[in-house]
Amino acid sequence: MTAPAEHPEALDRSDPEAEINARAEAYRNWGRWGEDDVLGTLNYVDAAKRRQAAALVTDGTVVSLTQSFDMNGPQKGWRRRTNPVHTMLDTGTDAERGNQGFPHGIGGADDIVAMPLQCSTQWDGLGHIFDHGFAWNGRRAGDVVTSDGDLVTGIEHATAAGVSRGVLLDLGRHLFPATGELPDGYAITAADLDACIASQGATSAVGTGDMIVVRTGQLARAKRDGWGDYAGGPAPGLSLTTAGWIHRTEVAAIATDTWGFEVRPNEFDVAAFQPLHQVAIPNIGLTIGELWDLDELAESCLARGRYEFLLVASPLAITGAVGSPINPVAIF
Repeated sequence: MTAPAEHPEALDRSDPEAEINARAEAYRNWGRWGEDDVLGTLNYVDAAKRRQAAALVTDGTVVSLTQSFDMNGPQKGWRRRTNPVHTMLDTGTDAERGNQGFPHGIGGADDIVAMPLQCSTQWDGLGHIFDHGFAWNGRRAGDVVTSDGDLVTGIEHATAAGVSRGVLLDLGRHLFPATGELPDGYAITAADLDACIASQGATSAVGTGDMIVVRTGQLARAKRDGWGDYAGGPAPGLSLTTAGWIHRTEVAAIATDTWGFEVRPNEFDVAAFQPLHQVAIPNIGLTIGELWDLDELAESCLARGRYEFLLVASPLAITGAVGSPINPVAIF
């Protein structure tokens, strides 16, 4: 097979194993930040990058990039991924009836939520995906994630790393300006990414340590037409061939407005499942975001003519978790 570095956007659609292996070997970052590393590409975010990001705040406008966390979400139970179940433990009715046991008339409300950690807007942690039994940095998968959780690269290690310069690449508007939405099954290439950057202008130039948010427009379609197969079905997304672009640009993280980050169905004529995940997470060390709501952000960027912002997207410190719900915010 031709090396991916020579023809980065060529794929042999009959041989996913070879295509994945070639890119895993070509773009592998194992050892780049030492044998004990637990952050992967989040290491690209340094103090200088955070200062650059903070300087982008000029008018204080905040845009949330999260979907809702409720039972009306997109999940359909695949691999036990359900929508959040929110239950009240104490209510105003209890307070009115005085049955809470508090003195001098004080009452209160309490609640609980049960949910998979990746049921709505979230980060995939480095322990989420393995390649031939190996986790990020060449560790054996069984030594990293056990029934006790991710013992090495748990998401709690990234709680201070989710702040950087954010860049929106609105591929939906760039490629399909009439609708602003990529069709399901559209594979975004490196050439598409570079063309979008050129079209949007200097504020969308991508550099080391940036966190990239890629809007496909699929979520906007789901809001309008209903969830349908949004969770796990056909979708626009990044092509496996973008692995070289991800490695070359040294971005810290990438998030999309889709369920699965990469194009679905995946780009092979034989059985394949999330090949870009298999290259990007355990080999490149990339933190991946999914199910982000980028529609309001896209309108804000378009109105400003500016596609860069301070992005704050820290995971919860859930010890040993391989992913985390988040409320990412863009600050202008």
